[in-house]
Amino acid sequence: MTTHKLSRRAMLRGLGVTMALPWFESLPVWGDEPRGTRRASEAPVRLAVLFAGNGFHSKEWWAKGEGKNMELGKVLAPLTDFREKMLFIRGLYNAEALKGNIHSSQTGNLLSGAPLASGGEIRSGTSLDQFLAQRYGRSTKVPSLVLGCEKSNPSVHKNYSMLYSSHISWTSPTTPTPLEIYPALAFDRLFKDEAQRGDKSVLDAVLSDANDLRRHISTSDRRKLDEYLDSVRDVEQRIEQAGQKGELQGWRPTLAQPNIPRPPDGIPQDIGEHMRLMCDILVLAFQTDTTRICTLKLNNDHSSLRFPNLGVDYMIHHLLSHSDTADWLKVNQFFLEQIAYIARKLDAIREGERTALDNTMLLFLSSMLTGSHDATQLPVVMLGGGGGRIRGGRVLEYKEKPDRQMCRLYLSMMDKMDVRLDKFGDAAEPLAEV
Repeated sequence: MTTHKLSRRAMLRGLGVTMALPWFESLPVWGDEPRGTRRASEAPVRLAVLFAGNGFHSKEWWAKGEGKNMELGKVLAPLTDFREKMLFIRGLYNAEALKGNIHSSQTGNLLSGAPLASGGEIRSGTSLDQFLAQRYGRSTKVPSLVLGCEKSNPSVHKNYSMLYSSHISWTSPTTPTPLEIYPALAFDRLFKDEAQRGDKSVLDAVLSDANDLRRHISTSDRRKLDEYLDSVRDVEQRIEQAGQKGELQGWRPTLAQPNIPRPPDGIPQDIGEHMRLMCDILVLAFQTDTTRICTLKLNNDHSSLRFPNLGVDYMIHHLLSHSDTADWLKVNQFFLEQIAYIARKLDAIREGERTALDNTMLLFLSSMLTGSHDATQLPVVMLGGGGGRIRGGRVLEYKEKPDRQMCRLYLSMMDKMDVRLDKFGDAAEPLAEV
């Protein structure tokens, strides 16, 4: 008999579905049990990373106090309603980003902390989102969704490739993850398949894998498999009936199919409409459980976006960032309004005792504190509860502390998703306070 290699607990896999099987006497098995402690009745933890290039107003990016009494600088004013679900984190940085002191060298390793190659060469590190997609994203149709609102720039600026400025998500050290800037194509990525997860049973999804397994097990184990699958089908039908009656039988996505129409082809001419569509697609992806990991790059570092929707059409984003004007503050607040919009929509989605925001880590950051290229401390805000594992309403200070690597935050975030590492990037220990 051909050996059918399985992990210690045999699995059947299908599109977005993994189903455990009983022990089969005719199969050799080995390996570790899968990690993770979350119950099947709990909603999954999601990660969304939003990026805005060129930093923020130097005098208005601040927070102090706790909980509902937390005071926010004017840049953060759009997040006022979410103070009790917010972490304001000050003082973290990437040591490698200080070497070039230019936009590209400060952005290309933002989510990895890795050394960057100069001279136009492309070498960074696998980013937080893609590392999690490889470990955590296998249970959904789309392992990760990588969105943007400004086209990638392939040129070289001051000895560093501008691809570093254009991408925060890296599939490997030499491969930036393809960036989807067209809302219609992002929508299709999520929903274009003829058969959706919500349209077919678990058994239908794993049927091909089950048929393959039959060829490698004994006659008695085939009978055991048939009995097991019949029992799963029975339970599945009963759960479906209970769901139709409104009874809660374990966690399910709040939507099986999209509740918004497919966006029109092309890129919206209005940047506000473009960003809002991408925010809607991110929320929809989480709500349908099509993916649990998403990055949304609102613009490039060294960005050329203009903002006629705000009455700020006389200067590109990058040049605006070099002075603390009222228009720069207006643009900053526009970017913060996008994360507030996502947070508000997620917080309106009930998932048992929590909301979708409570089950999400919504990270907002830039690769420099201000437009003067100050990367000695990074602007970082996190909204959401990480599945009940993060206590919000706090300001965390690290500026005067040793070992303030940004990657320590990433280790903490991975831990909330039951992915535990001894090291990530330049960090070997998570932040105990997160």
